Amino acid sequence: MRPDLALQLLADLLWNALLISAPLLAVTLLVGLLISVIQVVTQVQEASLTFIPKVIAAVVVLVVCGPWMLKRLVGFSTTLIANIPTYF
Repeated sequence: MRPDLALQLLADLLWNALLISAPLLAVTLLVGLLISVIQVVTQVQEASLTFIPKVIAAVVVLVVCGPWMLKRLVGFSTTLIANIPTYF
């Protein structure tokens, strides 16, 4: 295997991982930030108040973006497995 090919495969892997995880991470970050601001304003420091909305937001994102995430992951895996003979 050529070193440049290994680096290209690693770059593709990391890029796909970033794209697949970005919607989930972004939404949970925004929900957590919003809940934290509300907690500071109301001075209510309850741990479950941050946890439950983040879980609900994550489930919604997975339901909405899940098919796209799976399609992207399957496409990458299919391409990677189909090209195994060309790597050697």
